[in-house]
Amino acid sequence: MWEASIHGFLLALGLILPLGAQNLFIFTQGAYQTRLIRALPSVITAAVCDTLMVALAVLGISVVVFKFVWLQTMLFGMGSVFLLYMGWAIWNRGPSNGQAGEAKLYSARKQVVLAVSASLLNPHAILDMIAVIGMNSLRYSGMEKVAFTGAVISVSWLWFIGLAVAGRMLGRLDPTGSWMRTINKCSAVLIWGTVLYMGWQLLR
Repeated sequence: MWEASIHGFLLALGLILPLGAQNLFIFTQGAYQTRLIRALPSVITAAVCDTLMVALAVLGISVVVFKFVWLQTMLFGMGSVFLLYMGWAIWNRGPSNGQAGEAKLYSARKQVVLAVSASLLNPHAILDMIAVIGMNSLRYSGMEKVAFTGAVISVSWLWFIGLAVAGRMLGRLDPTGSWMRTINKCSAVLIWGTVLYMGWQLLR
């Protein structure tokens, strides 16, 4: 069981480390919200979505995506449109200082909607779950599979909490918002680059 747990932990950590729309959204919520607890809706929603995708991948249900080309095409198309919007929103987002900034803060409901979109409309994340997590889970059965799955899910929860905390710390160290503006611009370019790469893959 320990081997399965360590395998799941390291595998999930390798998949979740690269910056993407989901990670960037959680990080910026930690930075922009007036209190860390106000970023919990996005953290919990993203973690629950990852938990669901991991469970579906391990159970083999999500492999249906590979069987239908039209479903993959629709997934990439919807994901690309959402990521374009997310990149635009991040590019134009400024630091939340004072009452004017607080008016721009995302409500709990909007955080949930955007976190679900960043998680479930991200084709790369879904395909990684199916191709990597799902396939690696086939090595195990019984309690070893449970240990593997639990380790993968634990990484998601701990990682998103850590991202929100890191965002909060940067937000407090950056009262003028200059760092966050730079991070926002770089994040938007990164997301748009992902869209271009997805479009190239779709055309192939």
